[in-house]
Amino acid sequence: MTLNGVTAVFLCGGIGKRMFPLMEDKFLFRFLDKTLIEHQMELAKKAGINEFVIIANPSSIERIRNIFHDDNMHIAVQREPRGMADALLSAKELLLGKEIIIANPNDIIDSSAYESVAKADQTCILGYEVNDYFPGGYLVVDGDTLKSIVEKPPPGQEPSNLVNIVVHLHRDTGVLFKALENARSSKDDVYERALDEIAKTGSIKVARYKGKWIPIKYPWHLLAATEHFLTNAKRSIADTAKISEKATIDGNVIIDEHARVLENAVIRGPCYIGKNSVIGNKVLIWNNSHIGDNCVVGYGTEIKKSYIGSNCWFHSSYIGDSVIDDNCSFGAGTVTANFRFDEKNVMVSIKKEQVDTALDKFGTIVGSNSKTGVNTSIMPGIKIGPNSFVGPHVSLAKDLEPNKMILMEPNYRVTDNKVELSEEKKRELMKKLERL
Repeated sequence: MTLNGVTAVFLCGGIGKRMFPLMEDKFLFRFLDKTLIEHQMELAKKAGINEFVIIANPSSIERIRNIFHDDNMHIAVQREPRGMADALLSAKELLLGKEIIIANPNDIIDSSAYESVAKADQTCILGYEVNDYFPGGYLVVDGDTLKSIVEKPPPGQEPSNLVNIVVHLHRDTGVLFKALENARSSKDDVYERALDEIAKTGSIKVARYKGKWIPIKYPWHLLAATEHFLTNAKRSIADTAKISEKATIDGNVIIDEHARVLENAVIRGPCYIGKNSVIGNKVLIWNNSHIGDNCVVGYGTEIKKSYIGSNCWFHSSYIGDSVIDDNCSFGAGTVTANFRFDEKNVMVSIKKEQVDTALDKFGTIVGSNSKTGVNTSIMPGIKIGPNSFVGPHVSLAKDLEPNKMILMEPNYRVTDNKVELSEEKKRELMKKLERL
């Protein structure tokens, strides 16, 4: 069996609440100048799939349309984030009567995932063996036949070590939609309950997958995703990029169009430098760092293993193992601490619970449109909400909510942020840099 004639269905209607303070839909994060969903579509095409249905939420429809201009790509709208079953039912008119393969575009996989399910002549889902607890669905199997799915069991109560990866092949969508319409649950697992009903007939196979799998569920997973894409990319320096003869470009480095690297800067790959970005004098960028478009990394800054959005500005800063969203600015001397004194894994507060990142080195997560003052320090695992300011000399040891400003006068004082920034000033500064 092959995937020729099979339609890929990308589920893009959910809201990633665990990604806060990053507000972007996960499938729209950019790696090497492409959104994640573009990378996923290329992978599916390599597996022989040529028709696509994207199930989107209302807020992302226009952005998806601006990305894709393909006659074989269709968009369905899921009005509310009500889970996989509701998403598929929202696209019923586009899918009924077709063979489909459902995929989660926020999970990074390799082509062998598609090849594993393609061999089946019936419904087939992907299973992955894990050694540690994962907050997802677990498969109960008899050999290679699915018996049931247990969605998000408490730690220690997993029915197996086989996790459900959403690469699901359905040869008969009539059976699928009938089960979806009849399934009932008070939880967000109607799709899984529908599969349980189909599984009672013994007609769902489980393909065990041992390839690459990077689920993006929390902000720090962007670092693993970055490493994946950079590791698989080839060194490339755009013809329009301007690199000083006194700069050092070492290893697998990708420098995009119109970027500039000034004297005595050092970039040690794997790394990516986005379009129009300026890497200043005596800057060090290394170890799987990804810098977005239109960034200015100023004098003496070090960026190590970090994901940086677009339109960010830094000066004499240290950014280690961190995730920084678009339009952020760090004052001179800003330091992101990324290592605990006790050398234990860094914890991050998610919905008032402490979540283990499984990383002994992890810095900060900064939402878009945020700034720090001079000599700011940010402790490991701290989150800064969008549109927030951390004042000079503050050592931030607790998360800062969105739209807030924290100052030392001489003690911390938290106020509403009412500052309006001038885009014109930033454009003027960029013009000056272009004349250097």
